[in-house]
Order: sequence, then C-alpha cells, then structure tokens
Amino acid sequence: MSHTHPTLYDQLPQNRAFINGQWVEPCKKRAFSVYNPATAEPFMSVADCGAEDALLAIESASGALREWRAKTGKERSILLRQWFNLIMENQQSLAQLLTLEQGKPLAEALGEVAYGASFIEWFSEEAKRVDGELLASPKSGQKIMVSRQPVGVCLAVTPWNFPVAMITRKVAPALAAGCTVIVKPAEETPLSALALAQLSKQAGIPGGVLNIVTTTRPNAIVAVMQKHPAVRKISFTGSTETGKHLMRQASENLQRISLELGGNAPFIVLADADLDAAVAGAMASKFRNSGQTCVCTNRFLVHKAVYQEFSTKLVAAVKKLKMGDGLAAETTQGPLINEAAVNKVEEHIVDAITQGAKLLCGGQRRDEASTFFQPTVLGQVSRNMLINQEETFGPVAALIPFNSEDEAIDIANDTPYGLAAYVYTKDLAAAMRMSDQLESGMVAINDGILSNEVSPFGGIKQSGLGREGSKYGIEEYLDLKYTLISGL
Repeated sequence: MSHTHPTLYDQLPQNRAFINGQWVEPCKKRAFSVYNPATAEPFMSVADCGAEDALLAIESASGALREWRAKTGKERSILLRQWFNLIMENQQSLAQLLTLEQGKPLAEALGEVAYGASFIEWFSEEAKRVDGELLASPKSGQKIMVSRQPVGVCLAVTPWNFPVAMITRKVAPALAAGCTVIVKPAEETPLSALALAQLSKQAGIPGGVLNIVTTTRPNAIVAVMQKHPAVRKISFTGSTETGKHLMRQASENLQRISLELGGNAPFIVLADADLDAAVAGAMASKFRNSGQTCVCTNRFLVHKAVYQEFSTKLVAAVKKLKMGDGLAAETTQGPLINEAAVNKVEEHIVDAITQGAKLLCGGQRRDEASTFFQPTVLGQVSRNMLINQEETFGPVAALIPFNSEDEAIDIANDTPYGLAAYVYTKDLAAAMRMSDQLESGMVAINDGILSNEVSPFGGIKQSGLGREGSKYGIEEYLDLKYTLISGL
C-alpha cells in the first residue's frame, strides 16, 4: 500500500479501515486503488472491506454505545470541539488530499474542509442543548416527563462529491446526540474519511464511537448493516434510486432513515433582476465542483425580457473558467469524477441540440483521454429535453425562456424532485410568492449558495426525507421518551 506524494501525507497517512479506534487490515486482506480523476492514475491503495469487517464495525459501535451515550452533553461537546480544532489546524493537508482523490480545485477543497468542520463546531454546541419538558397531566398526583435519547448505532453512507462535508454533516449530530456511527464512504473518495477518523482519534473520541469501513462492495456491506438489529438508523446521500432501495430494506427492521437524494434545481431570473448579480450567482451555483453538487442549478429559467442579455453575460463569464488539475493555483474547473459522468453530460447535450437547443459555448471534452469537460451553455432549451427532466451533474447550463411568473413556477415544479431552487428579483413580494409556490425544500433569493451549518438542509418529493444541519438536524438522531410518574 504505497503512494507517490509523501509530502502531502505526513500528517494524514492512513489507508486501512478504522474499527474500534484501531487501524485494521480487512479480514480477507484485500485492497483497492484510489484514482486521481485529473490524471486517471492510481495514487494510493485502501483496505477493501467485506461483510465480516462490517460485522466487526457493528460490534465495535455497539460496544462503545453505552459509555458514549452516558457521557453528558458537555463532555461530548468538548471532544467534538477538539475534533473541529484539529480539522481546521490540518485544513491544508485535508484539502490537498480531497483534491487528489476528488478532483475539485484546491480553493474549493479548502472551502469544503471549513464547511465540513462547521457542522462539527455547530453540533458540539447543540450537544449541550438536547433537553426535554414536563407536560401537564390530566390527573392530579402525576408528572409527565418527555426526554430525548440517542437512537443508537447509526450507519452513514456518503457520496464522492463532498467527501468531507457529507460525512461531518451526518456524524457530528449523531455523536452530539450520543449515538455511535459507522461510515461507509464512497469508494472513489475514501481517504478523506480515514483522515477525519485519524483526527477524531487525536481529539480523544473513544474507540468504537466512529468507525470507517472502506469497500468496493457497498451493497454487501450495507445489506449486513441493514439486517443487523443493533443498527437503528441509516443516513444516506446519493441517488434517488439507491435511496428508494435502502428505504425498502430499512422497512425490514423498521430502521429510521434520512435520505438526501437527487435534485433538478431551477434558477429563476425575473425581468427586474440584477443581471450581474444573477450571473455571479449562476456561476457559483452551476459550476462549483464542475456542476457535481446535489443543489447545483440544473435549469435556468430566464424571463424573455432579459433572456438575451443574461445569456450574453453568462457565456462571457463561463468562457473565463480555466480547466486543469485542482492542485494548480489557476484552476477553477476540475475533472468530472469518471467516464460515466462524462457520458451523461454528452448524452444530455446531444439530446438537447438534436431537439433544437443552441450551443452557446463549450460542449466537448477537453481531450479524448480525460474526464475534463468544457463548461457549457445551451440556449433555447425546452421542457421535453432530457436536460430539463434529469439531473445532469456536470458543467452544463441550460437556459429556458419564460413569459410569466406562473409559467416559471409551472416549469420549475414539473419534476419529481424538490431539493433546491433559486430566484433572482428585486421585488420582495415576487420573491415571497415564488418561495411559497416552489415545491422545494430550500429556496435561495438573490444568492447562488445556500448551504451552511445553521440552516436545515434537505428536500421534499423524491429528493428525500429528513434534514441535516441546523437545530433540527440533531432530531434525526434522537428518540422521544415519555415517562409517567404517579403517586406524587
């Protein structure tokens, strides 16, 4: 298990599974390679765990649960805060590691590490605020006490597009609540998860409280965990299809489940919008992580009165983006994660142009041998095109003209998904009308970035169940208990 960039790994070198506070080889001694998507070359190998290792992780998390849940909220808070501090002290190393395995520009990776750490900081504070209440009893001589208790052992299944933040957003509230956690990170990006675990150990979080199981056999690993009676909660971020499968499996043991699934975000530009601000917001929302974010805009709905001006300004901004290796200072666009991602982008573009869309810029791979894809703008997109109906998950901005607010709402809501939506307007009344009518769990008015640790992140319809972040996020990991006290 060697690697070729030793200077980046001086502080964060682990490549084995993390179970019960120890770095362990998988039972069957298998390993798999992690590839740098910018070069398509392997740069490190990682433990490839199987069902036996999953059972060890469950045993570890179960064994640690009693002691961890018995700690006071303040005790857990102190340990989480120490973990947060260590992450921020190692921000540069974590960001380099993240860029190497995921591909995003280093500046974005640095931002993700800070964003991811913010959830640990937030939930370290929320750990002290898990409380209950006394309810008035209908009978004299009684007290009705309502308390909150940790759900138990939790499984977090996380994606490759935000390999730090998608872990911390799940693990931090679980640990703050008094749960123990097993993380199954994406096989494309396991190293960030292992680095986080290493820092959690340095922070003093006890063995077994956080476990990382890396694998190329996710279905086998997750099936073992979903069938095990000790695992009481699963939190998943990924595709709607996989989320539905996990929900069906969760019904067998009535596991609690949180799902953050696919999106098809509309970005609505009304006739009175500040177009320069809208273009800046569009660039942040669409081209961050090369369009590989669950809340990135998929469809730009632009009022006909400003359509031409907006499209001209957007194309000019897109042409300034620079593709390249994420570790290069000038890079603003990294590669797509793999060949399948490129194929989907190409399919959407070909389908749109075949049906009459206009290619305004981009539209091609950088070269045949890589997964770099030119940032692209399509004009005159219509509702029947694939790019309006499916999540592209790539650097393609699809512009759809509209005539009225009602038409924009109708187009925006004509999707099974409801995660994020964006609206640009100077009219507060119009903004509130749009927010009220958009079928979406999150709406940003005059901003292209809506994610932060204090806000409830999540969707409606087929975009998922539950919320992450905010004061509401910890509720996903707590059970309500009612205790009746009589004879008073």
